[in-house]
Amino acid sequence: MPYTNWSDDELLKQFIQTSNQEFLGQLYSRYISLVYGLCLKYLQQIEDAKDAVNNIYEELNRKIHHYQIENFKPWLYSVATNHCLQILRKEKNQVFEEVDIRIMESDEFEHLIDVDDNKEKENALNHCLDTLPEEQRQCINHFFFEDFSYLDIVEKTGFALNKVKSYIQNGKRNLKICILKILKN
Repeated sequence: MPYTNWSDDELLKQFIQTSNQEFLGQLYSRYISLVYGLCLKYLQQIEDAKDAVNNIYEELNRKIHHYQIENFKPWLYSVATNHCLQILRKEKNQVFEEVDIRIMESDEFEHLIDVDDNKEKENALNHCLDTLPEEQRQCINHFFFEDFSYLDIVEKTGFALNKVKSYIQNGKRNLKICILKILKN
């Protein structure tokens, strides 16, 4: 098949445009071992892992058109991880508590975005959000205003996990500097 040498981006683009399963199948087959290994790690049963691999493929069919995916592999990893965690929560009644890194990362920043009682602060925040680079603005909005987890942001944007953390950290710092500068004037 001529598209076996295509990049992930080319296959993804063709699938989105045509909904031709051959493109998604070729793309998914590149990472099926990774997905299977991940599922086996979480689910610890061969048959459960095989079922999950098939279900994730079906899930991709439904989800791909709703996301802006910039890098397929980390996005797929996130989808597969979330799928396995959902299975464990539902079927095995295991409770997982996602560590809320926001508590560790937000400390004094939270009061800068808490604008309920301060119109001046709200105006400064809105102005400063508009000055952020697009990636930082997206991640900040998802994290602080939509209450997304890091994995949710990876899934939504297709950014790698370390990029999401970096965009949030840098965006937070840039917002803080900008807001404080405006409020001092």
